[in-house]
Amino acid sequence: MKSNPALWVLSALLMQLPAAGDKPDYRHGMSLLHELKYPADFAHFEYANPDAPKGGRIVLSATANIVNLSGQQNPELPNAPGYGRTQDRLFMRTGDELCGIYGWLVKGVALSSDRKTLWLRLHDTARWHDGTPITARDVQFSFDELMRHPFGKRYFESWIARLEVSGPHDLVIHHRRVFTNANLAALVWFRIRPAHYWAGRDPEGATLVPPVGSGPYRIREFDRGHIVYERVEDYWGRDLPIHRGRYNFDEIRYEVYRDATVAREGFRKGLFDIHFETDIGHWRGSYDIPALDRGWLRRDTRQVNKFIGMQMAIAFNTGRERFSDIRVREALAVALDFEWQNRVFRFGSQRRALSYFASSRFAATGRPSGEELRLLSRYRDQLPERVFFEPFGLPVSDGRGQHRPALERARALLEQAGWRVVAGRLVNAGGEHFQLELLTQNPANRRVLLPYIEALKLLGIDVRLRLVDSLIAVNLLRQRDFDAYVRGHDFLNPPVGELRSYFGSATADLEVSSNMTGIRDAIVDALIEEAEQAGTIEAATAAVRALDRVLLWGFYHVPLHAIEEERFLWWDKFERPEHESVARYEHLVGSSLRILDSWWFDPEKAARLSSVGK
Repeated sequence: MKSNPALWVLSALLMQLPAAGDKPDYRHGMSLLHELKYPADFAHFEYANPDAPKGGRIVLSATANIVNLSGQQNPELPNAPGYGRTQDRLFMRTGDELCGIYGWLVKGVALSSDRKTLWLRLHDTARWHDGTPITARDVQFSFDELMRHPFGKRYFESWIARLEVSGPHDLVIHHRRVFTNANLAALVWFRIRPAHYWAGRDPEGATLVPPVGSGPYRIREFDRGHIVYERVEDYWGRDLPIHRGRYNFDEIRYEVYRDATVAREGFRKGLFDIHFETDIGHWRGSYDIPALDRGWLRRDTRQVNKFIGMQMAIAFNTGRERFSDIRVREALAVALDFEWQNRVFRFGSQRRALSYFASSRFAATGRPSGEELRLLSRYRDQLPERVFFEPFGLPVSDGRGQHRPALERARALLEQAGWRVVAGRLVNAGGEHFQLELLTQNPANRRVLLPYIEALKLLGIDVRLRLVDSLIAVNLLRQRDFDAYVRGHDFLNPPVGELRSYFGSATADLEVSSNMTGIRDAIVDALIEEAEQAGTIEAATAAVRALDRVLLWGFYHVPLHAIEEERFLWWDKFERPEHESVARYEHLVGSSLRILDSWWFDPEKAARLSSVGK
């Protein structure tokens, strides 16, 4: 039978239609896990002061030279620090909600009843800095360009079936299955680039020619060692509720300090205004200067729940035969004396991360119960009994010397796995010596790893520490040519959107994958699916806790410390919003929603500092 072209076209059009009877019910924001905090007529975020004056400048520090101004997502060369202030995005995530997003370029967002179709309507007043309107064509260009790269494919290809331009300011995103809150979160960091500017130019390469931007700031000047952004007076979005009381500085300047010691000295001399201190030793002893006593220099901490989990962990390559045995992995995990290194090197400031989602509601604690237990019970005959009856834990020492009970437990586990100590060396039945290479890119990790190495040597293991640069590390990880690797292992809160990338079987063999341990487990895959499809925060919490418990008892990593609080100092010439503390889901700097952008300059305080010196 001959096909009818008209019928084929009609069929194709019908396939693009949303569920029967659906019409876009546009809203100002969206969350698929909880009710939004801010109603449609909200005036400003609680942690911003709408009456904050504009003016002044702030000077910040950066660690990398200014080498790229392209604005490309995940470029070969890093974009200049602060560059995100020149680019608008579709949505903004708030700093005081777990997973609420609000329109930025998007004026209205609607989801079909079957959750397969997402409508977006852009502000028709949105403009690039050169006056050109921002349209759906720019979004399409940005999406297509991003999808040419592994980074974009990783985050979008698995769930976006098609992005459709339906009008000058209207778009439709068709999902391969159904939209989840993780999908909405992915749209938050999607930067929109100008199609008209990049026509005839290379949008993929690095450049030192500032492209046309659209955000509240534009680049005024730069060289290799600094960059200056100026506030755009006629910024199209300055009166949006999400922006009221924010972007208050007329000028934001970044100075490059490649060396941390030099940066500390520069800050103490007042060469820049805010310093973030990650070294607890310096935090405790390097800033006891007269300016601190006089109140000219201030310091503070913030507990930020934007990222959760293990700030650092040691990942085992389960593709290596000796690490495929769970008893071996457990032995290596219990042998690390966390309390000793925390006391000696960190003044007892750190907390051990006993969950992949530490410092959040998603962490498994105690014994499973309720919905979490119901989910795990589906796999009771496939999971070890201790998953159901024992809270996960690791040996705790007094931090004063060798933790002999932990080492004895580790040795017993190794013996069960077929490894024996012969003439001081740990060998298997074939006489093969147990060797372990610990890979790291950070020289500072040696302080933690060297005591751990000494403990493993007591077990008869031949251990070597290998310090490599980022290029070598990337190649080794891609080829899975490593024994154990010291990595960051934190998650955006809520963590649902990243679970498949970190733990899913489908990502175990990908070259560019966060699943560097090579986890392949049908139970893990099923629990990830439960978490992704959860329709409420309670259901998502139960699924992630169940997943956490299965992963912890799999001993794929040696957990180190949990996410630490922000520690920062600043010269007292600024004011801060009264309710800044509610913004616990966002950092002070370093993202599309910086709490620092709600600070403002106080000329009287600044004049006092200038008159008395530092």
